[in-house]
Amino acid sequence: MSAPINLNKVKKERDRSSRKARADENAVAFGQTKAQKDALKACAEQIARNLEAHKRET
Repeated sequence: MSAPINLNKVKKERDRSSRKARADENAVAFGQTKAQKDALKACAEQIARNLEAHKRET
């Protein structure tokens, strides 16, 4: 006789694996490397500094 299985655990594990697979696909499609994020942040900071430097004092 085989051991009984808990169907709730099987269902939860299946859901976890499908969510993990979807997350991996999204990471490939939309993810950015740390270097890319740092470059974008530096560019945004430079633009903000440039804009601040061109403001008129009133």
